[in-house]
Amino acid sequence: MKDVPRHVAIIMDGTRRWARKKGLPAVVGHREGVKSIERILKAADEIGVKILTLYTFSTENWKRPKKEVGLIMKLLEYYLDNEYKKLADNNIRLTTIGNLDKFTPGLQKKIEKVKKLTEKNSGLTLNLALNYGARDELVNAARRIAEDVKAGRIKTSDVSEELFSKYLYTSAFPDPELLIRTGGEYRVSNFLLWQISYSELYITKKFWPDFGKRDLEEAISAYNKRERRVGG
Repeated sequence: MKDVPRHVAIIMDGTRRWARKKGLPAVVGHREGVKSIERILKAADEIGVKILTLYTFSTENWKRPKKEVGLIMKLLEYYLDNEYKKLADNNIRLTTIGNLDKFTPGLQKKIEKVKKLTEKNSGLTLNLALNYGARDELVNAARRIAEDVKAGRIKTSDVSEELFSKYLYTSAFPDPELLIRTGGEYRVSNFLLWQISYSELYITKKFWPDFGKRDLEEAISAYNKRERRVGG
């Protein structure tokens, strides 16, 4: 591919609908969704993507049934306990965006442990959006800027798009060039609202558990056919 996007973000939608369509409980869909993460992580690395941001658990997902939320948390713990060695072996770095404070202390420790173990890896960055919501991120950034202005660390005249970006969870990353959404829905669901201002959007009807390497290649192929002017 002549132009592989450096940063790809994915809204992994359709795991529950996938399970429902097959007459299975939602947890089975979530388990298959984890397998899809492993496939796409490997595929993205092979294709040459440098940063892969996955919308893993949103601030709105807490509204789901407690049993389902509990199972999702257990799947996350399982992934951290059993798959981190694969990340290390494949030179993949784990990072997160979002507010982790709402997770249990045990889960927070596991997340930080894997991030620490992989922080020096120089290959693909797997960036998980955990308890993430774009509106929450923007409010948090505005609050921190206001605190810094009040403390005299910056002036109101210093506030610009560039400065504001530095207060976001994604301050260490370039904005995603490509946003993929599985499951066929045409909305961004409170995901990276600031960062995707000029991202190319690719919507597929495939549910996340069915999304594979070929689908990722098709998304990047479609990206290659577009003329990116970024407003120019």
